[in-house]
Amino acid sequence: MKRFIETLKNIWKIEDLRARILITLGYIAIYRLGSYIVLPGIDPNQLAGLESQTSDGVLSLLDMFSGGAFSRASVFALGIMPYISASIVVQLLGIAVPYFQRLQREGESGRKKINQITRYLTLGILLLQAPSYIANLHAQLPPSAFVLKGMFFTISSLIILTSGTMFVMWLGERITDRGIGNGISLIIMIGIIARLPFSFVAEFFSRLEQQGGGLVMFLVEMVILFVIFMVSIALVQATRRIPVQYAKRIVGNKQYGGVRQYIPLKVNAAGVMPIIFAQALMFVPLMFAGFGGDGAGGFVSAFADYTGFWYNLVFALLIIIFTYFYTAVTINPTQMAEDMKKNGGFIPGVKPGKKTVEFLDNIMSRITLPGSIFLAFIAIMPALAMLAGVNNQFAQFYGGTSLLILVGVVLDTLQQIESHLLMRHYDGLTKSGRIKGRGSRTSAL
Repeated sequence: MKRFIETLKNIWKIEDLRARILITLGYIAIYRLGSYIVLPGIDPNQLAGLESQTSDGVLSLLDMFSGGAFSRASVFALGIMPYISASIVVQLLGIAVPYFQRLQREGESGRKKINQITRYLTLGILLLQAPSYIANLHAQLPPSAFVLKGMFFTISSLIILTSGTMFVMWLGERITDRGIGNGISLIIMIGIIARLPFSFVAEFFSRLEQQGGGLVMFLVEMVILFVIFMVSIALVQATRRIPVQYAKRIVGNKQYGGVRQYIPLKVNAAGVMPIIFAQALMFVPLMFAGFGGDGAGGFVSAFADYTGFWYNLVFALLIIIFTYFYTAVTINPTQMAEDMKKNGGFIPGVKPGKKTVEFLDNIMSRITLPGSIFLAFIAIMPALAMLAGVNNQFAQFYGGTSLLILVGVVLDTLQQIESHLLMRHYDGLTKSGRIKGRGSRTSAL
């Protein structure tokens, strides 16, 4: 406890770190406040139909990602997911389209152009999703809930919903530039955390009911949840170390190199981004069906039930695919081999150049496969928990997208805070060593 208080004092002493934390908290407060501002023209006391719609199924996940803004018919109802969807498209184009490949190689100027294209694409997606959301409001709420009616309400709501998501995107970028951590990931995490206390209380009281199993069952659930939490941390931090021998170099009267170092290759180099991307794609069928999906046919119905077999099978496969995709974006074996060669390094028993590239590529493929499968298994754990009788709201934290995002983003944020402390010669946040996040490149967002 004393060490923790001392660390807080050290954080407050560092002016730049203090300013970044306060700026981050300020932007998060603005986001949370906006999630409670209801669209003009809707009676906030008549949102029971919308809240009932988002109590379970895929829409409950969408509501969680928006921090409850979806079920409150908020100005931020569409959340940050349209931006995530646009990012998926742009990054996939970076693999197939030469123009985007060229932009990726242009450094900072190319990154700015890619970000601008992503914003325009986000705007296009919003112009498709906002009308679907407005149509869903008319389907779920009684006519008396609409103070404003007709074309004026539709057009004004379309503009407000689109502007709301663009503003949330702007908040995320400001947190990234001026605050702590990756802004988009932090905004998603805050929305998830906002639902945790209510879910915890709902599960506690459900276990106290006659057929709930009592406190013993609740404690068993807590133990299992703690085990899954620790396993998730291990998955995020797990690495395989590749030995690299550096040749001796003599410069003047000093000798450099001749020592063995290690390249830490992460089992889950992609972090939680495969989960976020896969989840964003799983929302697409429901969005094109007008969110409700009533009478939309078997295809949409199958993807509206996130305890169903087909939903979880496709979700798991998408996570595995995106894990490989994001690992390929994050880890470049060719660049690693060239850097080693320039610095006089080599992997013992492997020839420099092409053989080193092939060796590193094979290693990454081997360690990414079990990592991606395990990531997919944890992601579908909520469905298994619900089938076992866990409350729908609480089951979302029983592994799955929620828990992995919480673990990954919290570790990355703590790592950034610790880096500021260590740069100014203060002790880190732990006694045993530095916190391991998801790597220097937390995400492409």
